[in-house]
Amino acid sequence: METGRERVEADAAARGISVEFVERTHAAELGLDRADFVKSMLVKRHNGTFLFALVPLDRQIAWPKLRAVVGVNKLLLPDASVALAVTGYERGTITPLGSAMTWPVFADERIAGRRIGMGSGEHGVGAVVDADQLIAGLQATVADISA
Repeated sequence: METGRERVEADAAARGISVEFVERTHAAELGLDRADFVKSMLVKRHNGTFLFALVPLDRQIAWPKLRAVVGVNKLLLPDASVALAVTGYERGTITPLGSAMTWPVFADERIAGRRIGMGSGEHGVGAVVDADQLIAGLQATVADISA
């Protein structure tokens, strides 16, 4: 069975995304600001389907903005067991790369043009990627979805 990191690495390679793995204790050495770290959150639609929202660590999902971009009236964060079942990743490690199921990705516009750190599928390890490569490789929708 592949580890989360191996799944992320294989999926990133298939999508043309360069990824560097780093222990989270060494993340400060990368020269990234707090805003350069991204939370990957699994979000559930009212119809039972999901999406990923990528938001800078120093911001939060702006639910009205995300609902407007997605075109729905209701979105919610599923509980941890659902997130694990749908992605194959525990909370704190979630990433759209290598997810057990493929879901649309919505990226906050503030991550574009940056080098970002994000979940790697494993606790204690981060994945560093070029956000523009990530956005292109995942065919993400880029919009103002945070506050």
